Amino acid sequence: MSSHTSAVPPTAAAPTAAAGSPAKSAKPAAPPRHDPKVIKALQRFAVSISVLNVLGYTVLGFEQGWLWPFIAVATGYTTEIVLEWISAKGEGRAPRYAGGGRKGLMEFLLPAHITSLAVNMLTYTNDRWWVMMFGVIVAVGTKHVLRAPVKGRMRHYMNPSNFGIMIILVLFPWASIAPPYHFTEYLTGTTGPGDWILPAVIITLGTMLNAKLTNRMPLIMGWLVGFALQAIIRGWMFDTSIPAALGMMTGTAFVLFTNYMVTDPGTSPSKKSSQIAFGAGVAAVYGLLMAVNITYGIFFATAIVCGIRGLFLWFLHLQAKQQAAAKTAPVRPVEALVAVPSPAPAPAEAPTVPLAAATEDACAAGTCGHEKCAAARVAAPAAAVPPAAVSPAVPAAASAAAEDACAAGSCQHGKCAAMRAEAAKEKKVAVSL
Repeated sequence: MSSHTSAVPPTAAAPTAAAGSPAKSAKPAAPPRHDPKVIKALQRFAVSISVLNVLGYTVLGFEQGWLWPFIAVATGYTTEIVLEWISAKGEGRAPRYAGGGRKGLMEFLLPAHITSLAVNMLTYTNDRWWVMMFGVIVAVGTKHVLRAPVKGRMRHYMNPSNFGIMIILVLFPWASIAPPYHFTEYLTGTTGPGDWILPAVIITLGTMLNAKLTNRMPLIMGWLVGFALQAIIRGWMFDTSIPAALGMMTGTAFVLFTNYMVTDPGTSPSKKSSQIAFGAGVAAVYGLLMAVNITYGIFFATAIVCGIRGLFLWFLHLQAKQQAAAKTAPVRPVEALVAVPSPAPAPAEAPTVPLAAATEDACAAGTCGHEKCAAARVAAPAAAVPPAAVSPAVPAAASAAAEDACAAGSCQHGKCAAMRAEAAKEKKVAVSL
């Protein structure tokens, strides 16, 4: 059964402070109203399920005690109001049931009304009325616990009625789903026209409601086609009865689930492609659960798909948060790299001859002024070349060259060497003075 966040007009803002007095901060207002189509859908859902319960206990043959619907509704109303009061205190805002008068309070309680009657109508807990109450409390409380951010607001993603029924089935194995026959038990027997008249009426009303108000027809198509396909695939793979699997689609409980529970606008996507994927996903998970022999798989499949959708919504929120943080992070300035011309290379210095090498060359050439070298040159044989080696006929040019060598101080004559040594000595004495 569909369950939505209640629609209540926002509370009025605090009055403007008088001139000269400090302004007081107004208490945050309640969330904005829903679309009028959603409010109308809530009203139609509530009226439909209320009429069905009245007919169920007077005409159809509901198995639960006639007082149980009243207990369920009272439990749902109380739980919704208490949890909303706690949430409003924690968030520092006005409760959504306040500020709208009687009409606002009624609109606020519509989801709790639908959820409470659905849990009581679709479960059978024998005479344990407190188990039914527990399921209603869990279903209504789910909206305040299992939530995810959607477009900047926290919205519940788990189908409340379905989750409450699933918890009852898990925690109390002796409990079960209401028997299918109790919807048509008193309509001309189990084989009379009531077996198909009531489902036909529910299909007609539910289709009109979903087509005009909730816009969930793509989801219904995805769910029905997916359910038929999984029945055929299971019959082909595991040799199960395909007609028996498809026969479930003709039951009143299946029709109620299709038109009033899986199509809950508050816990199903709005985009058409996402609706088809959601409905087909529930059918696929149901087929897997049936393949491993898990009973009541239709309720477990819906809870699993709703849970996956909730995780996906949180993933999208965290991803968007990280991207926003990356965009607003301060940008560190980038240091500009300036090309600086390299200094011009220094001119190459002329090669210098080491002092020791220059001194040795002068000594070898006989042009130094060392006394020792001069004495050695004096002591050297007067004729460096044997007389026999000299040609008797010496040209005049050779004599002139020898005289030039004596004048340049590069000859090997002992007399010239002594004169050069004496001159160097006198020069040295003059420098020292």
